[in-house]
Amino acid sequence: MVKLINSQKLLVMVMLVLFFSSFNEAKAQDPQFSQFYAAPLYLNPAFAGNTQMSRAGINYRNQWPSINANFTTYSAYFDHYFDMISSGVGLIISRDEEGIAGLRSTSVGAQYAYQLRLSENLTFRPGVQAAVFNRNLNFSNLTFGDQWDPETQSFENPTGEISTGESKTFFDLSFGGVLYSENYWFGYSVFHLNQPNQSILGDESKLPMKHSFHAGYRIPLKTGYKKGFTRSGDERSITPTAQYKMQGGFQQLDLGIYSTLEPMVVGLWYRGIPFQTPNGFSSSESLVALLGYAYEKISVGYSFDYTLSDLGIRSGGAHEISISYVLSLTDPRRPPADKLRIPCPKF
Repeated sequence: MVKLINSQKLLVMVMLVLFFSSFNEAKAQDPQFSQFYAAPLYLNPAFAGNTQMSRAGINYRNQWPSINANFTTYSAYFDHYFDMISSGVGLIISRDEEGIAGLRSTSVGAQYAYQLRLSENLTFRPGVQAAVFNRNLNFSNLTFGDQWDPETQSFENPTGEISTGESKTFFDLSFGGVLYSENYWFGYSVFHLNQPNQSILGDESKLPMKHSFHAGYRIPLKTGYKKGFTRSGDERSITPTAQYKMQGGFQQLDLGIYSTLEPMVVGLWYRGIPFQTPNGFSSSESLVALLGYAYEKISVGYSFDYTLSDLGIRSGGAHEISISYVLSLTDPRRPPADKLRIPCPKF
């Protein structure tokens, strides 16, 4: 039982009640990562095998840690490129936990991407993902109205509500594609193409499709040796990037820039819809700052979201960590085709 002893926590519970009452109206959005390029398989199945090698990675995000209704997301993935058949395959496992009630979503997805070289300088990668989702509710963490004791001003009474084992498993289908050259890329992905029924209460609640448009341009810097690289092979570049995504009635824009001075990477970007104020509320969500380390096979990144919305920095913003490791499992006599790698950032 959760005991609430002040009006602030009571307000949190009221907000939770409103959340669950509207959950079946198909307004839910997928969790997101600020370091979306450090979660490549989560962003677009066409990125499976895009390093031309093998890669393993994990992502962790903790949003609004200073309030009880925080959101925690985990993801782990592995992908591999088969040079003989110009194909990449990937496996991704994700888990998301929302708020005090512990609404949990776990998914396992298998991905396939084909690498099609259109010309000497242009490559296209279509990709597909087939996944299984399970959503369930931690009933023991819920607090109901019949538990409120007006004498003690707390939720101490036993509830008459009975858990019915709220859980839902469903199949999900997604597609994506990336068109790229040595210094730029354009990508599009659509998740939940079959709009599966996600309701854990037995009624109809279709999961709306999530669309993501992402692009960037890598600008090599002069080094006095080879443009974009030092004599020791360290990258020197600036990369402006953008992502626009929408799901149901929700839309969001990410605009930012990465500066790669290997082994360090720094980034700064804005999330929101500028100048839009639906229902009188600002659509500016956050400013995101990134510090990363990328050297040879390993990349480690940390980012912090400074909340710009009405929720404010008192929510604790969001902390995010990403780790990836690239290794070669291919025949050493067949070196990877470096010039076919998508030039997008690692974070």
